[in-house]
Parts: sequence; C-alpha cells; structure tokens
Amino acid sequence: MVSYLSRFLYILADQKNKLFVLLALFLLTSTLDTFGIGLVGPFIALATAPDTIQTNSLLSQIYTWIGFSSTNQFISLIGLIIVIVFYVKSFLYFNVQEFIHKFSYNQQRELRVRLLHSYLSVPYTFHLHRNSADLVNTITSETMRFCYGVVNPLLNVAANIAVLCFLLILLLKTDLTATATILGILLLVFLPYYYARNKIAAWGMEASKAGSEMIRVINHSLGGLKETRVVGCEAYFEEQLDEQAKRHAEVATKFSAFKTLPRISIEALLITFLVGFTSIALLNEDGESITSTLGIFAMASIRLMPSVSQLVSAVSVLRNSSYTLNKLYVDLKELEEQETLRTHELQPRSNGSITNGSRSSHSSIRFHRDIVLDQLTYSYPNTSDPALRGISMTIRKGESIALIGKSGAGKTTLVDLILGLLIPDSGDIQVDGTSVYDDLRAWQNLVGYIPQSIFLMDDTVERNIAFGVPDHQIDYERLHKAIHAAQLNDLIEQLPDGVKTMVGERGVRFSGGQRQRVGIARALYHEREILVLDEATAALDNETESLVTEAIKSLSGTKTVIIIAHRLSTVQHCDCVYQMQHGRIVKSGSYEQVVLEEQAIG
Repeated sequence: MVSYLSRFLYILADQKNKLFVLLALFLLTSTLDTFGIGLVGPFIALATAPDTIQTNSLLSQIYTWIGFSSTNQFISLIGLIIVIVFYVKSFLYFNVQEFIHKFSYNQQRELRVRLLHSYLSVPYTFHLHRNSADLVNTITSETMRFCYGVVNPLLNVAANIAVLCFLLILLLKTDLTATATILGILLLVFLPYYYARNKIAAWGMEASKAGSEMIRVINHSLGGLKETRVVGCEAYFEEQLDEQAKRHAEVATKFSAFKTLPRISIEALLITFLVGFTSIALLNEDGESITSTLGIFAMASIRLMPSVSQLVSAVSVLRNSSYTLNKLYVDLKELEEQETLRTHELQPRSNGSITNGSRSSHSSIRFHRDIVLDQLTYSYPNTSDPALRGISMTIRKGESIALIGKSGAGKTTLVDLILGLLIPDSGDIQVDGTSVYDDLRAWQNLVGYIPQSIFLMDDTVERNIAFGVPDHQIDYERLHKAIHAAQLNDLIEQLPDGVKTMVGERGVRFSGGQRQRVGIARALYHEREILVLDEATAALDNETESLVTEAIKSLSGTKTVIIIAHRLSTVQHCDCVYQMQHGRIVKSGSYEQVVLEEQAIG
C-alpha cells in the first residue's frame, strides 16, 4: 500500500497539497456525523423518560437556564438541534463529494495535458518504438481509469475510514460486546476481497490491454478503409474487434459482479446483528433500558452499511486499477528520463544557451550565407552500426540540393538530423558559423518539412495551411501568397467554400498532388527559409509529379531546398546532388556528374 500511495502522489505532482484540505473536510463531516448519531440514543431515551431531565444535573441546569416551562418543549429543542446537525452534515458531505469529483476530474484534465506535452517533447527516438494506439489509449482511457479507479476510490476510502473510526469509537463507548461483534462482521465482509485481490488486479490489467487493442484494431480498419473495402477484409477486423471487446466484457462483468458482494453481505449480516442483539437484550433486560442503546446501534448500522460497502468496493476498484496506476507511473518516469536525456543532448555545442522550449516567431538564428554539416555521426539507440558516418557538406542560401541512394543509405536519418528530430552523436550543424544546437527551436523555425505523405487534419484548407495557428491569428495576406506560390489557386477557386472547405479526414477529398501542394503552402505560410522534401513526389503519377516539381522549382533561388529523391528525374534542376551509401556520401556534384555519369557507367 505504501508503494501504491507513493506512485499515486508522484502522478499527482504539485496537486498533493489539496489532499490535506480534503482530509480536514473528511474529519469535520465525520465528527458531525458521529455527533448527530450519538445524540439519537439520548434523545430517544429522553423522549421515553422525560423525568430524566430533572434527575440529570447537566440537563436540569440547561433546562433551568433556558427557562422552559414544559419538558416537551425542551425535548423538541434537542430534536431540532439533532436535525440541524444532520442537515449541516449533509450539506458539508455534498460539498465534500463535489470537491472530490472536481479534484478528480481536474487531475484527469491535467494528466492528459501533461502526457500529451511529454509525448510531444520527448526525443523522436521514443516514438520509433511506441505504438500510437498505446499512446492514445494512455491519454484517453488510462487517465479516465485513473480518475474513476484511483483518485475517486482513494479519496472515498479516506472519507469512509474517517467515518468508520468515529462511529466505532462511539459504539465502543455505548456497548463493548456489540461493537466487537460488528467488528467481526466487518472482517467477514473483507474476506472475499482478500482472497480475490490477485484476480481483481488481473481483471484490471486485462481490461486495460483489451482497451488498447480495440483502439489499435479500429485505427487499422478505418485508417485503411479503401484497402479494407477493396480487399474485402471487413470481417477480419470485425472479428478482431469482437475478440477484444469480448475479452473486455468478460473481465468487466466479473469485476462488476464482485463489487456487489460487500453491499449484499453487509446488509444481511447487520440486519442479523440488530435482530439478534435486540432479541438477546429483551431476554436479559427490561425493554426500556435498551432503547437508547438500540437507537444508537440502529442509526450507526444505517450509516455503517453504505460506508463499509463503499469502502470494500473502493478498495476493490483500487486493486483493479493498479495496472493503470503502474502504467501511468512507469510512463511518466520514462518520459521524465527521456526529457532529461533530450535536455542533456541539447547542451550548447558552443557558447550560448538553449531556448528549445520557445516557439517564437522571431528566430535568433539568422541565415544569410550557408549551412555547414560538419562530420555528423549518428547511431540509433541499441544498435552497434552507425546510421551516419562523418557526413559533411555545405549548402549555400538559395541552393537546391538532392540526396539520392538506395533504401537504408541514411538519407532519412540525415534529414531527421537536419530537422532537429535526432541529435548527432558527434559533429555539428552550423548556420552562418553559429551552431543550431545553441538554439534548436530557433533553427527549427527556419525549416519547413514536406514528407511523402502529408498529414492533413479533418478541418478547413486554411487551418491546414496555417497549421497550429489560432483562427484569430491567421494572416490572410500571407495565406494567399502561400497558396499562389504552391500553385493552389485553381484548386481553391473550384472548391465550394474556398479556403473554408473541409478537406476530410487525412485529406481524403484531395488527390495526392493536391495534398503535397497543401504541404508546400503550409511550409511557405510559416515563412520557412529552408524546405526539406522527403520523397515528396514518390507516390505521385508522372503528371501530378510534374505539377508538384514545377511548384518546387518555382521556389529555386528564393528558398533553400533539400530533397530526398526516389525518382531521379525530379532532381535535374538541383544545384548539387549527393549520393549516399551505408551512411556515407560517396559522390557529389551536378546532376550530370552524379546521375548521368552513373547511368552511363551502368
């Protein structure tokens, strides 16, 4: 339990202090609850024997001090006080429950934002070995399970323990034997949980894994809808989803049924206790003498039943959610380590400070002359052979260069280094003599990336071009310039709502060439001086490729362009072509010197 709580507190981060406020509120409501119940017995005894007012010195003094002329009025006043205490307690209890839910849902909100921030901030290599479905499941489902299965139950456990402790103290002062019997009943209620605790944890793990698998199957089936329809494999994905949904339903059913056991058993056992206690007392004592004691135990039992039921149920939910707690804890720990690693990697290569966290529109790195790649070497984590070996080149402002080579030559790795997604093991990238690692964010503000498959949001054309810019900050003059430079004017004019037209999920309403030109317009809108195209025309037909190539060629001289080329015909206009092989540059020069000579030799 100590380990469970330490992990819980780690996930809460800076919200731990609010738990002390909750604890104080629990103690206050429990005190009022116990005080109210404790008054019920004396009230019943007083109502059945009004003469007690005169024989009890304290009651007699209060009665005289207030100046009552009737014992019935005095008893009614005591009854009113008890009612007020219960109403105040109920009001506070409602507000405490509201506070618990607010605290819990705020934790869910903050945890989701914290996870997304971390996933977006960690080194790029983290995402090379993690499935996006697992990350989506963690942000959406696991945080919800943390809210419902850890935060809420844990706070309810604390609240119900406070109530039980106060009530048991009250009952001990009333009747020791009867209280011992109730304690025995409570232990009996906890027995099923004790013997099933490992199964409960296993059910939680199965439910979480099944949830993640369902997201993965849905992503696969809907993500490749065209292929799914054409191949006719709908039944395959439906069966996969049904298998995981059945797996989830089975463990959810078992756990939901188990949670009803405490309420069922506590009701039967406490009713048995009250009837038995009353019967035994009547056989041994005068009926009137047990009235107040029975009243206290009856009221306490009414309050104990939901508290014990909720306590056992909450403890079961906590156990069931232990996999979620551990998963979030391990993920956050790993993300923290990854962010620390990234910060370490981004230590300045020269005098200066890293301001990687800012996304300022005003870059502190100026590009006027050239970009120098100086002896770049990189190895992927847990691999022995370097992906890049001593890569050096100079790219002058306004030049277009091409990287060619067979698959696995290191072209994409080199581009990922240029984009700042990967940090070299050794070597440096300098702009006009300044290391980009002095201010990586400023360097990335200079670079636009156009991949083979452009990511388009299910949103309007303008929001896809002004990617990541709030509506009220979109610069429409810059937007139209970018559209014109990317040769999108004809397309926009044909759309029913112009730039307000929805592009569909992943740009499904646009052709491949149109999506590529939207990607070019995006880079131009953000005024990136360096454009990196990663096989941007590889998946296009010849005619569409020609249109996109023309759009790229029109930028020559005004933008510095770095192209990974699959089709060699697309790099004829480049100023310099670099041929890569096994992580090295084996040849460089003009298109004629590298490509045509190679073809002539071949």
